[in-house]
Amino acid sequence: MSQSTLAVGQVAPDFTAKNQFGDEVRLSDFRGKKNVLVMFYPFAFTGLCTQELCTIRDRAPEFENDTTEVLSVSCDSPYTLKVFAESEKLEHQLVSDFWPHGDISRAYGVFLEDKGFATRGSFIIDKEGVIRWMVVNGPGEGRNADDYAAALAALD
Repeated sequence: MSQSTLAVGQVAPDFTAKNQFGDEVRLSDFRGKKNVLVMFYPFAFTGLCTQELCTIRDRAPEFENDTTEVLSVSCDSPYTLKVFAESEKLEHQLVSDFWPHGDISRAYGVFLEDKGFATRGSFIIDKEGVIRWMVVNGPGEGRNADDYAAALAALD
């Protein structure tokens, strides 16, 4: 398992980036409104990444609702993310960390410099912007959506 430079109890680094529709997404826009699950993943259209995001899609009511937003972040371009979202029927926001390349992933301590992409880091950020739960796995190590669901349920 990889390590992030962040810890539970810290304020999450803010970021602004484009989603699959070209719209700007700013983490701080959710402050006071929603908890946020920020999921970093290596690349669109790869086996394990697709499986993990489709699990979020299939269990959407647990993750995308009145109290929670999901932001899935990769180093893919917004154009790639748009086609990926359309092909897999992903409705939550896919955020591009394409340019400046890996800046958001670096801020969360999950960018793999030698590979040029983010590893599988997940951060649950509460309505005050504080990290309340996190897990960082290696690129080939899948995550368990039940863990996200339990951590989010503990916040409400």
